[in-house]
Amino acid sequence: MKLATLNDGSRDGQLVVVSRDLGTAHHASAIATRLQQVLDDWNFLSPQLEDLSAALNAGKARHAFPFDPRHCLAPLPRAYRWVAAADTAATVPPLFERRSDALAGATEELTLAQGEESIDCCPMLVAVSGEIAAGASPTQALEGVRLLMLAADWSLPAVEQDELAAGLGLLHGRPVTAFAPVAVTPDELGDAWHDGRVHLPLQLACNGRALTAREGGADAGHDFGELLAELARRQRLERGSLVGSSPLPGDDPQRRIRLRAGDVLRIELRTATGASVFGAIEQRVAAAPTS
Repeated sequence: MKLATLNDGSRDGQLVVVSRDLGTAHHASAIATRLQQVLDDWNFLSPQLEDLSAALNAGKARHAFPFDPRHCLAPLPRAYRWVAAADTAATVPPLFERRSDALAGATEELTLAQGEESIDCCPMLVAVSGEIAAGASPTQALEGVRLLMLAADWSLPAVEQDELAAGLGLLHGRPVTAFAPVAVTPDELGDAWHDGRVHLPLQLACNGRALTAREGGADAGHDFGELLAELARRQRLERGSLVGSSPLPGDDPQRRIRLRAGDVLRIELRTATGASVFGAIEQRVAAAPTS
């Protein structure tokens, strides 16, 4: 099934079920109003949402309406935890905390701060977890993946380097993460989801010009089972935790996309038949406001 969160003026938005072709949606308020509610009671609520999804895809949902991703927040507008991996060949994957209290929607404009001339973007795939026991194996941890999302992780390289050199973590170097409008259960990807990875290329474009597609798969660093197991190595992982993995190594500057004021970046993942999986991230970078 596919889920999204409409912007209704509240901090957590309104949960909706979205059709497989992203053409229509249906309010899920009779089942749950927020995505975190579903993650907290997955075994009870997700089957009900699956039934609604089946009805929607069959054209039998009575109160379906056209789905407009421009009206969406991030599928999970705020999370208890958001951690991204710097994909390397290291046995233990490096994990870095991200800001999780305010996750951006797919079309939110990104405004540079005073003194900033550019900003980098690293597209990545994100797994949303259920509860995972401390010490879980990668295989066990992979069973805890509830949803997958597509993200644009924005970074300020100079600030990031200074923070890492000082051993401070990434407090200001990664200011915001934006998410495609739809979160999907892994079964929506069919054969493209296996071995804890998504085996589909990302479609990237800047100012309407296509960039080299980035392929997921065997060379994409650690799989989601390994990343979640590392995150749960000493403590239980709570429902609704996010862990991200770049389709290609995220710490290589050549893998990042650098944008300046006025640039528009579009990120999308499509199936072999050309269908959009998560909807598109399309963000414009705005210049810093003049004082």
